[in-house]
Amino acid sequence: MTDKRIINILIVICILFMSLIGYLTYLELFEAEELAKSPYNQRQWAYEEDIERGMILDKEGVILAQSKDGERTYPYDNMYSHIIGYNSRIYGKSLLESKYNQLLLGQYGLGGLNITGNKKKGYNLYLTIDHNLQKVAYNSIGNRNGSAVAINPKTGEILAMVSKPDFNPNTLSEQWESLVDNENSPLLPRATSGLYAPGSTFKILTSSAALDLNLQDMVFEDKGSIEIGGKTVSNSGSKAYGNITFDRAFQLSSNVAFCSLGVTAGFDKLKSTAENFGFNKEPDYDFPVAKSIFPLSAKEDAEIAALAMGQGNTLATPLQMALVACAVANDGVIMEPRLVSHATNNSGVTILATKPKQQSVAMSKENADYITDMMVKTVTQGTGTSAMINGITVAGKTGTAENEQTVMQKNKEHTWFVAFAPAEDPEIAVAVMLEYSGGSGASVCGPIVRNIIREYLR
Repeated sequence: MTDKRIINILIVICILFMSLIGYLTYLELFEAEELAKSPYNQRQWAYEEDIERGMILDKEGVILAQSKDGERTYPYDNMYSHIIGYNSRIYGKSLLESKYNQLLLGQYGLGGLNITGNKKKGYNLYLTIDHNLQKVAYNSIGNRNGSAVAINPKTGEILAMVSKPDFNPNTLSEQWESLVDNENSPLLPRATSGLYAPGSTFKILTSSAALDLNLQDMVFEDKGSIEIGGKTVSNSGSKAYGNITFDRAFQLSSNVAFCSLGVTAGFDKLKSTAENFGFNKEPDYDFPVAKSIFPLSAKEDAEIAALAMGQGNTLATPLQMALVACAVANDGVIMEPRLVSHATNNSGVTILATKPKQQSVAMSKENADYITDMMVKTVTQGTGTSAMINGITVAGKTGTAENEQTVMQKNKEHTWFVAFAPAEDPEIAVAVMLEYSGGSGASVCGPIVRNIIREYLR
């Protein structure tokens, strides 16, 4: 009996021992790299004490983050907090400081560390950001909550990206508790992780679906409101436009017309079109991005009508809507967005370089050309005249979106404006979104779009 107990104990010990070996083997094979990179790994911090962390710079070499006397400093305070993130021994690392931690410590590739004197130096990271454009976008938004994203539609390079409210990574320890407790979530990078109803900017996608189905010759009787599935939908300000064509309905952003158009196109077509543009797909970029969402099902006409005009359960990041503008600007092709241009060692040798990469084909070139023409006319003779710039042809689409607060209060809509220019040979695409700002996308966001485009093309 005693021998049997001893054997059972030995079996249990062997099982536990083998489980431990299996777990350690799993960690070594599959988790070792991630654990080594973890910002909470104290060995990393001990190792980093002997290294001067590499700089982060804009595309022209303007220093955006640097290390001095063992301290990480950010010359422009809040301006890049939602792009670069922070590097803190207490609170860890975030965003690019975390994603490119190994490179900034000089642990990338086969070159090892570049050593100068007794101090090891990490590699320098160059971004696609244009610092002057970032300043204009940042100052144009001012103290309002929201975001702005500017992208080169032909290459996917992110030229500017602002999220507000923000924080100062230089004083993180002093303000951490207030940042965490703040109901406005200043640690959230709204441009890439904020999800909002896109409002009428989504009518670009609805238009693409309609063009695929050859519905561009439809004429709509717009009396200012329409009843679909037992629910009444009205135009902004209940304006009635009479008999209008598809093109004119786009320029005026007629909800009446686009509700009818969406129901005619059908849910399945709207869903497949949205997914072609990147909705419902997990982004895999060099920075964290939330997935934009289009509902997986809708049975009632009232639901479909709401989705067709960017309401219902559709949610998009400002980056996603900037990519929608990029698709129109780039003949229907979306290039993968990127923040990092290249990295160099301390001898100035490039040890990492990113290249333009096609993400998807969202629509045909014919659809893109047709929608471009409608977006140009939206700016010249429709709802988007606030984005007009002398000597530059701007293509744009406004948006105003209801949300959870508009049920109880007036003037709490999200406002949008997406655009690109020059329309004949686009160099920049922009999306601007302001939270709970009220008003219209034209009046609130249009001037910001105009400032950004004018600065970049001047």
